[in-house]
Amino acid sequence: MIDGLIHRAAPGMTPSAVARSDGLEADTMEIGGALTSAAIGEADLIAGRWDGARVMLTAVEAGDIGFTAELTGVTVALQRPVVEETSAGCRATLGDWRCRVAMLGRRRFARVVASADRVLTLDAVEPVANGYAGGTLRWFGGRNAGLASAIAASEGAVVTLRSAPAFAVTPGVLVDVIEGCDKTLATCAGRFANAANFRGEPFLPGIDLLTRYPGG
Repeated sequence: MIDGLIHRAAPGMTPSAVARSDGLEADTMEIGGALTSAAIGEADLIAGRWDGARVMLTAVEAGDIGFTAELTGVTVALQRPVVEETSAGCRATLGDWRCRVAMLGRRRFARVVASADRVLTLDAVEPVANGYAGGTLRWFGGRNAGLASAIAASEGAVVTLRSAPAFAVTPGVLVDVIEGCDKTLATCAGRFANAANFRGEPFLPGIDLLTRYPGG
């Protein structure tokens, strides 16, 4: 809303060139657009209800309300690695087809009691210490509904997100909290008893082996 008037970006209109002169001839231009607004109907236009209507042309600075997007072609797929690189941590995601840990009972619904930036207080405590770290919180209500937030850490009923929610959080909103994994072999074996499916190489010597010296 600008100066009390509601401006709508859709439907867009395609104008002709805007030309103004200092003569007595009327300045004219044409515009074309789709009739998708309930305020202007085809029958009213044909009936002449909008004949002689006043149209105001204004310039609006898009500023923060605009957006830019980068489009890529199908050849971007050729830039992806063909094989995985080795890593000390697990490359699988908890519960996926490579990890194979059953997620039944590892995700819970809760409600947000309070929020402060990235920190949320829920009405339910974590199953184990820091059990939600590396997991996901999915929003089922409020303005963030349909979005997901990565969890950095958890302690009791307090969950710390990696980044603040996109929109303000309303107390009482429903969320789905999914457990996470720190990708270490110790956690995989001790907490999940899943070392056989660990997708990492924690004991593989790295390139720093070439720079080591005796006794170093």
